[in-house]
Amino acid sequence: MELDERKKKILQAVIRNYLETGEPVGSRTISKYTDLNLSSATIRNEMADLEEMGYIFQPHTSAGRIPSDKGYRLYVDTMMEEKEREVVEMKEMLVERQDKMETLLKQVARVLAQNTQYATMISAPQTKRSKLKFIQLSRVDARQLLAVIVIEGNVIKNNILSVEQELDDETLLKLNILLNTHLNGLAIDEINLAMIAVIKQQAGIHSHLVSEVIDAVAEAIRAEEDLEIYTSGTNNIFRYPELADQQKASELINTFEEKQLLGELLQETHTGTEETGIQVYIGAETPVKSMKDCSVVTATYELGGGMKGTIGIVGPKRMDYDKVVVTLKTIQTQLDELYRAET
Repeated sequence: MELDERKKKILQAVIRNYLETGEPVGSRTISKYTDLNLSSATIRNEMADLEEMGYIFQPHTSAGRIPSDKGYRLYVDTMMEEKEREVVEMKEMLVERQDKMETLLKQVARVLAQNTQYATMISAPQTKRSKLKFIQLSRVDARQLLAVIVIEGNVIKNNILSVEQELDDETLLKLNILLNTHLNGLAIDEINLAMIAVIKQQAGIHSHLVSEVIDAVAEAIRAEEDLEIYTSGTNNIFRYPELADQQKASELINTFEEKQLLGELLQETHTGTEETGIQVYIGAETPVKSMKDCSVVTATYELGGGMKGTIGIVGPKRMDYDKVVVTLKTIQTQLDELYRAET
């Protein structure tokens, strides 16, 4: 007897319902649980076929069905295959999208520098709080697991975790369900000690592995929240005598090369301005000491979906403020359109 698509969907529904409730599953439950729009009688017939094929069984008379080892095996193999395919497709898409984003932002920084004749910087867009979307644990070999962590924005992080003994498919499945049930949709500051204690308690002898996975999630989210900054036009500093002094110019150029201080400046703008406002720092108002002889104009841009970044222009105090502000406002309105065209 062939296991057609309808039988596969009913089997998946039986297994998922049993995993959630721990109770035998009847045809009436499945009729509400699936999107097949089948009658209870039809589902009973299909479940009888699945039982005859050895994928489910009836623990006692008048009870519903529960998965057999053969049923679990098919479910786990199918699920893992689907997830692996989804992850591969997502990785390919994200690599291409990230390359296009980087190219676009570098181009914007370069055009701004050419148009204004000042030094420019732009940070890659971020969501305000990165959240976990999905965790997948799969076996690499007897002593290693691959933890695939998908963060909001479909950013994927891979971590190899060591285990003392090989975990079977059913244990991996239960750990995947446990972790995703508790952690999906949470930001790192929402994963508290009480929640971790509950997850570890439910994981039993695998509590140490759960701790490693949660550490990997925290590391992945924090890494994603680090600012990526693109700069251009640094040499424009030498066009202005008040900034061309060797020591001043050297400090400014080092700031642009190291980028850590730029990150703090852009982050302050990102969190300090409402909506997509423009911020102007003149001389000592600038948080970066090496820019105390400069003016810095920054603007927050938005690409939709809560993704925001910051653009900054650095020049002398006598910069053409009108031109800079107009240019930034234009870029603010055009960047989302440019991004959509690139991607």
